[in-house]
Amino acid sequence: MPTEHDVKDLSLAEGGRFRINWAELEMPVLRAIRERFEREKPLKGLRVSACLHVTTETANLVKTLAAGGADIVLVASNPLSTQDDVAASLVLHDEIPVYAIKGEDRETYFNHITAALDHKPQMTMDDGCDLVSEIHKNRRELLEHIVGGTEETTTGVIRLRAMAKDGALMFPVLAVNDSNTKHLFDNRYGTGQSTIDGIVRATNILLAGRTIVVAGYGWCSRGIASRAHGMGANVIVTEIDPLRALEAVMDGYRVMPMEQAAPVGDIFITATGDINVLDVHHFAAMKNGAIMCNSGHFNVEINLDGLRAMSAGEPRLVRPFVEEYVVKGKLLYVLGEGRLINLAAAEGHPASVMDMSFANQALAAEYMLKNAANLKPDVYVIPEDVDKEIARLKLEAMGVRIDTLTAQQEHYLNQWQEGT
Repeated sequence: MPTEHDVKDLSLAEGGRFRINWAELEMPVLRAIRERFEREKPLKGLRVSACLHVTTETANLVKTLAAGGADIVLVASNPLSTQDDVAASLVLHDEIPVYAIKGEDRETYFNHITAALDHKPQMTMDDGCDLVSEIHKNRRELLEHIVGGTEETTTGVIRLRAMAKDGALMFPVLAVNDSNTKHLFDNRYGTGQSTIDGIVRATNILLAGRTIVVAGYGWCSRGIASRAHGMGANVIVTEIDPLRALEAVMDGYRVMPMEQAAPVGDIFITATGDINVLDVHHFAAMKNGAIMCNSGHFNVEINLDGLRAMSAGEPRLVRPFVEEYVVKGKLLYVLGEGRLINLAAAEGHPASVMDMSFANQALAAEYMLKNAANLKPDVYVIPEDVDKEIARLKLEAMGVRIDTLTAQQEHYLNQWQEGT
């Protein structure tokens, strides 16, 4: 029987397989986990619904989960993040049900979410909390079968913690995003590089000498600011948190309110997880030719409705992923429909950094299945020993060796009598 799916074109599958295999070369940690999963089958028979960006790296995660015995369905976590050849390859070559099409409309997106939930998952795997949110709002009959879930991104963790605080969360979820081998590397190095990649691919502009305004100074924004500075840009950071703002100042960036940055910025990049970070009064103050884009999970950080209301007519697509708005005689540009620019206009994070993130996802699924019975409905962090094991495997794959403590050193650190 053909594998159930809704993808753009199965004839793209062969090209997708080549790219999935190329990514695998850069994912040695996940490959080692897959080899163990193939032997041990720790997820045997577990129904998993995954709502993730459908990329070459995600394909390698899904294949790892399937190797571990999981019965998995994959849908997109963003309408513009799907790589259609990858989706086709997973269906045709790996017999994994995939529901994802790059550029799908809102109705199709939620139809695909429904398909994932019709799988009657025992475990959810989210990038943005869409599955968990939909289950709790509209598919509560599924709750009795779910042992737990995992969450990939900052925005999703924020939503989950809000649910837990309200007493609304009905099963335990592991915040993969909060593992050190995820947010310290994926968010900083992955988002930093891939965001700049998306901007350059969409616009083909020179960043050196431009003023780039980065909204927020969390781990993603730190990476973006660092990479923009490395390309020769003058970087301004906006923040609401005094500690993060102070850190940005000490890292050498100008820090100011967005209202002050709006008239001087050439490129604006949001990565905060909040709504209307760029708003109508900012648009009114921006210079002619200003470019706006977003690297936060949802397309709410730029007030697009407000921008359309200010604009003279409908926006014009002047390049792929570049929309031009006319506002009081000046031209303003929005990249990737305000969605994740690194996935809308580029390929997302490099495979070598996603190797650690998706190693966390695979081990989180195994951990959750083993320990769910002892976990109450709440948001949890993956245990430190798992985090360190992923770091150890990554270093080993990179050919990097580190020191170990001698017995004397170990003793010294575990006593209080010695010392001055």
